[in-house]
Amino acid sequence: MTTMTETSARFREFKMPDVGEGLTEAEILKWYVQPGDTVTDGQVVCEVETAKAAVELPIPFDGVVHELRFPEGTTVDVGQVIIAVDVVPGGGEAAAEPVAPAVAEPEPAAEPEAPKGRQPVLVGYGVAESSTKRRARKGTEPPAAAAAAIQGELNGHTTTAVPAATVVPESRPLAKPPVRKLAKDLGIDLATVTPTGPGGIITREDVHAAAAPVPAPAAAPAAPAVAPEAVAVPVAAAPAPGARETRIPVKGVRKAIAQAMVGSAFTAPHVTEFVTVDVTRTMKLVAELKEDKDMAGVRVNPLLIIAKALLVAIKRNPEVNAAWDEANQEIVQKHYVNLGIAAATPRGLIVPNIKDAHDKTLPQLAAALGELVTTAREGKTSPAAMAGGTVTITNVGVFGVDTGTPILNPGESAILAVGAIKLQPWVHKGKVKPRQVTTLALSFDHRLVDGELGSRVLADVAAILEQPKRLITWA
Repeated sequence: MTTMTETSARFREFKMPDVGEGLTEAEILKWYVQPGDTVTDGQVVCEVETAKAAVELPIPFDGVVHELRFPEGTTVDVGQVIIAVDVVPGGGEAAAEPVAPAVAEPEPAAEPEAPKGRQPVLVGYGVAESSTKRRARKGTEPPAAAAAAIQGELNGHTTTAVPAATVVPESRPLAKPPVRKLAKDLGIDLATVTPTGPGGIITREDVHAAAAPVPAPAAAPAAPAVAPEAVAVPVAAAPAPGARETRIPVKGVRKAIAQAMVGSAFTAPHVTEFVTVDVTRTMKLVAELKEDKDMAGVRVNPLLIIAKALLVAIKRNPEVNAAWDEANQEIVQKHYVNLGIAAATPRGLIVPNIKDAHDKTLPQLAAALGELVTTAREGKTSPAAMAGGTVTITNVGVFGVDTGTPILNPGESAILAVGAIKLQPWVHKGKVKPRQVTTLALSFDHRLVDGELGSRVLADVAAILEQPKRLITWA
């Protein structure tokens, strides 16, 4: 949707956008600018919290902040104006050139005089007449010079005129720098976006459309537990002296958690199975991997091996990686695994997921887990990072809890809870010995996962953690 309006030739207004989540409102958490501050195209002006995540909003034009329409802490509907910007600072008259539409960049008022011997192009000037010409690459059709100039403008740097024989790479999608930043913030690959702008240029609306959830059941940001790298949990404000109760408004992520969990619990018939397993060999493997030079620079912990074990179990039992489509009365089999990791943040529990985790090597999986945790700690998890999950791991063991009965994320068929790893007496090779032991719990949707399938998946995970060499023989 369009996120700015024109109140006059002098002022522009920026509206609360739908950041690609299909939501209707967001709370303004923090303003990064104040009236009188100069802003530039693509500059982040505020941070807002939706029902899924905290998102930074960049403004799509230059100017001086005239007015902030809402204070911090206000919940604003999508489409409401949140900031007005003076695009003609000092109160001067606006340029004769009409103001560009919301999705376009402002045109310059006048073109500077071209240096002698050089022709003006879209940005900068062409090469001098004496410039050396490059030969065309063999077997490649030369594109038009105008296309090369447009590419240079969109990449944010001066581009010289391109002789007819020069080849311009075609792999880079056409998009302006602010649009590229928006795509990066939302986790969108521009190569997958369908352009609708003139000349095949990708617009902001194209990026938002690509970030919007697909009609299939979507993963909710809620989860019943936290990741092992638990982010600081907010501390409730101290009650007033003599107060017998405190009322806290339910909004943002907490509101979404409540709605998602109620919907999941009363829609999908949950079944939970448990297994206690000796993970002593897994803990030894973790210690060895920490010293392995191939794992240098990445964080190695038990979750890494547990995640890999679950991925191998799904590969052996692919039917568990599915979703129930109520509208069409179909089981949607997923041939990819977007592995969700439940994480606690100051704003609530979220479940970002590692895209295509099934294709990652152990070092790649470790790096992805580390990045996921760091991003969650900083409160920078994007909505795209939380969309499209297929199966989830939640670790209650960080609190010393043995295990639990986790509730499924809507749109997913299974969630694995990992309990605390403790030194316990265990019968090993006919003798009672102290061993590292944990309890796993697998909840699954009984509409599409029966007891046999769920048991096989849980048993495979347990077997791998007991004998990690199965990661090689079963993979």
